[in-house]
Amino acid sequence: MASVSPRFLKLPETSQLSLRDQICEVVSSAITSEALALDRPLPSCRELAEQLGVSRNTVFAAYNRLVDLELLVSRDRSGYFVAPQMAGLKKVSSRTASTPQQEVPCPVTFQTKNLMPIVNPLDWNAYPYPFIYNQIDPDLFPVDGWRECTRQALGRKKMTVWASDSVESDSPQLIKQLRQRLLNTRGIYANEDEILITLGSQNALYILGTIFAHSAKPVALEDPGFFGARNAFRLAGIEMIGVPIDSDGLIPSAIPAGCQLVFTTPSHQFPTMVTMSQQRREELLQTAEAKDFLIIEDDYEAEMNYVAKSSPSIRSMDKTGRVIYVGSLSKTISPGIRLGFIVAHRDIIREARVARGVMMRHPPTIVQEIVALFFQLGHYDSHLRNIERRYNKRWHTMNRAITKHLGMLLRTDSEGGTSFWLTGPDGFDASELTRRLREKGVLVDRGQDYYLKNDDKRSFRLGFAYVPVSKLEAGVEIIADEVRALL
Repeated sequence: MASVSPRFLKLPETSQLSLRDQICEVVSSAITSEALALDRPLPSCRELAEQLGVSRNTVFAAYNRLVDLELLVSRDRSGYFVAPQMAGLKKVSSRTASTPQQEVPCPVTFQTKNLMPIVNPLDWNAYPYPFIYNQIDPDLFPVDGWRECTRQALGRKKMTVWASDSVESDSPQLIKQLRQRLLNTRGIYANEDEILITLGSQNALYILGTIFAHSAKPVALEDPGFFGARNAFRLAGIEMIGVPIDSDGLIPSAIPAGCQLVFTTPSHQFPTMVTMSQQRREELLQTAEAKDFLIIEDDYEAEMNYVAKSSPSIRSMDKTGRVIYVGSLSKTISPGIRLGFIVAHRDIIREARVARGVMMRHPPTIVQEIVALFFQLGHYDSHLRNIERRYNKRWHTMNRAITKHLGMLLRTDSEGGTSFWLTGPDGFDASELTRRLREKGVLVDRGQDYYLKNDDKRSFRLGFAYVPVSKLEAGVEIIADEVRALL
């Protein structure tokens, strides 16, 4: 019978303490480092004695000592448990706890890969003004609708769909819903074998980087651009070349010959939020054919347009199979769901499916089924209309606040999205601004992280999706005060 009790494999080899006190040290260290659950009993005296090679009386004495110290409680006929009051001490104790495993140095060293980490703090939502990207307002999430979809997916009739191994396949229902309710709104009509489900767009980009790494040809990216794409391609070992952007988006004439891929975010350029013009999209397709490269179109925030209609996706204009379309449900449903998709020629999807299978086989089927129901029952369409309406109001409020208080900075023109891109004059240090604002409870995204060489510190990004509309102008005023102090 499998044991459900924790195992303590050995006592410290060089300790000068008695056996009883050594046991107390090992168990108390596990308690203070939160390695033991409050509702699960510790090993019995006999089990722990066998694990450590000591007598039962020694373990009994150690447990009683820990009870006296109020680290453990003894429950009649149930055993010894972590004392409930230890839960309140976990934040303090976890910082000071020290175990032999923590002191062992890593036996290997790793070469620096120059990957760009996410620099925002884990407790970002505790700040009064978190103007950072990739967050949603949880108050807008349709909890009741999601709960209903989850309930149906967990029903007996659905259980056989998600409980078994799906090998490398995806949920047919989710593929169907994407085809009928999302892709066709972007003018994309794809067959089932031209779609692959991923764990968000970041995972999609890494899969694509993996399958194209063998050619040893570089990939061209927007500069400034999405550092997540840079990380994915860099980890895959692909050389990257930055391509400048202007008020119409990526400049096709600046793409050098010999590239195998070009990554672009045409709907709302990441991070400047510029929308690629129709003429520029056509020029990019013509250049792709002339210079023989494929286009990875990340349709970032395509749904969020407040002053103009959405432009057609480049994939919908493609007649030669050169466009690989990447989408995500992070902005429209939730970042925590971690679902995205790739739409491409079936031969590309076949290779991508094999690569994904090596990494993870497939995204969790139960999550795919819940999201499929979320689409099917109309919750997605309703939710999308709601967030479009709410974000529209916030966008215009931010637009007015920036015009009023941050007129000393250059702002790129945009037609929507959930952020603004601001640039100071030569010599302006937005990285220093970011540091000063954090001390005042304001988080912004520093612009230098978006440049391929991290060599431009003049810009920063303001995301507004999480900040309540009532607090937007007050937050912008704080930013304006610090900007003036640095000019």
